[in-house]
Amino acid sequence: MADLFEDYRLGPGWDEMFGAPGMPRDAYEALHATLQPLSSVELRVRADVLARAFLDQGITFALKGVERPFPLDIVPRIIAADEWRVVEAGVAQRVRALEAFLADIYGAGQVLADGVVPRRVVVTSAHFHREAAGIVPHNGVRIHVAGVDLVRDERGDFRVLEDNVRVPSGVSYVMENRRAMAHVLPEVFAATRIQPVESYPGQLLRALRAAAPVGVTDPTVVVLTPGVHNSAYFEHALLAREMGVELVEGRDLVCVGNEVAMRTTAGEQRVDVIYRRIDDEFLDPVHFRADSVLGVAGLLNAARAGRVTIANAVGNGVADDKLLYSYVPELIRYYLAEQPILSNVETYRLEDPDVRDHVLDRLPELVLKPVDGSGGMGIVIGSQASEEDLAELRHRITVDPRGWIAQREVALSMVPTLIDNRLRARHVDLRPFAVNDGRRVTVLPGGLTRVALPEGALVVNSSQGGGSKDTWILAEPPSGLSAVDLATGIEPTDPESPLTPPVPAPRSPDPGPDAGLVSAQQQQQQQSGRDSAAAPGWSGC
Repeated sequence: MADLFEDYRLGPGWDEMFGAPGMPRDAYEALHATLQPLSSVELRVRADVLARAFLDQGITFALKGVERPFPLDIVPRIIAADEWRVVEAGVAQRVRALEAFLADIYGAGQVLADGVVPRRVVVTSAHFHREAAGIVPHNGVRIHVAGVDLVRDERGDFRVLEDNVRVPSGVSYVMENRRAMAHVLPEVFAATRIQPVESYPGQLLRALRAAAPVGVTDPTVVVLTPGVHNSAYFEHALLAREMGVELVEGRDLVCVGNEVAMRTTAGEQRVDVIYRRIDDEFLDPVHFRADSVLGVAGLLNAARAGRVTIANAVGNGVADDKLLYSYVPELIRYYLAEQPILSNVETYRLEDPDVRDHVLDRLPELVLKPVDGSGGMGIVIGSQASEEDLAELRHRITVDPRGWIAQREVALSMVPTLIDNRLRARHVDLRPFAVNDGRRVTVLPGGLTRVALPEGALVVNSSQGGGSKDTWILAEPPSGLSAVDLATGIEPTDPESPLTPPVPAPRSPDPGPDAGLVSAQQQQQQQSGRDSAAAPGWSGC
């Protein structure tokens, strides 16, 4: 065996490439056969090409105040078609259940009356917004885009770590990772049949158009961004460009008489659907933060009047609450009359005194998460915490048990990763993206695989030193398309496609008189950590 794998050691978790030392699993055979003859120098050269390509395109993130390329590991993560069918069905099931839950709690509240979820769990959530009560989208969709974070446990089974149904980010890296990998490992693409990911902007645009207010047959869709200082601005600009719609900031929109319009050089143009990447608290200064300069005054009133659709809907964050996460299996049974396809990680609710005492006695064995945490912030892995950290945690849980959940520590699955010119086993998670157009939930075949680069680390966030991998879902290619075409999504031009032609890149905004306040709020507003490719972490949080 070549030097790349000669001292590769299987880690404590499920190794996704190897079933035994030197024995690749079926899905990885072609990749293993391609990598094995390569020298470490050649693989490092290709990895450097990846990093330079990301840097040249501005695909970066800030770590400790320094802009650097978003780390993309050259070894992809591969998932077999039969395994993916389970993930796809489980993610779609979860989105349907959460859609029903959100419609219920902002409407009749039957789930609360029936005691499936205690009322206090909902009303004490920081992201339950009474301002959203009674707002009913005309096609019933509140979760237009979802990102459901998954991990593989010690047996290789996928489990849900958390739900992200506010404005989950990271799909831009899914698309850019694939484009980059097709250039640096073309021989692997030629030998491997991979489902494409480039259809996502079209799927998203169709879902947004389908959400237009009643009577609007040719809706105007815009992407609303906090601005250039937001860490996910690259994604906002990419999606707007790929969908062929305008990228706007709050100051580009005006709301008068419950009608929303976009300022253009030709005058004001009505806006029907807003794919917002601004957190609820900054979205409408009339109803939320009065000092916000990022949102649009009166936007929520326009949505209530049925004159504009906000995607994702205001108030979805209650479904992201990690305490509510522990009830999702019950919600699936309650709303869908189905058994959950994907299991949660075993979770403890700490408001129960007996459960809390049990957890406090076992802190070194568990993972503790703040229910409203994100980006890996606030998480405590008991086995890696000091006595002082555990003592402080014990006090915080005692003071605010509603603010925490506990989970067993899962040995996340591992994938070979290039570390110092050698391949080493590193822990990964997965965020598949789902799009709901009101008729079906479509799950993008792949997702954002994040990898913890430090040895033994379980937190995969880029803000904590993590990176990403291209995620390949195996499939049979359709006739007439090569394996490379299938993987990259390069298909014959569809004259009906809404993506042709793309609009020019967004203009650089005029900073204006409130530039300092705008910049501060753009950086502060990170979707509570959700609108960052670094979120969440432990993978979750």
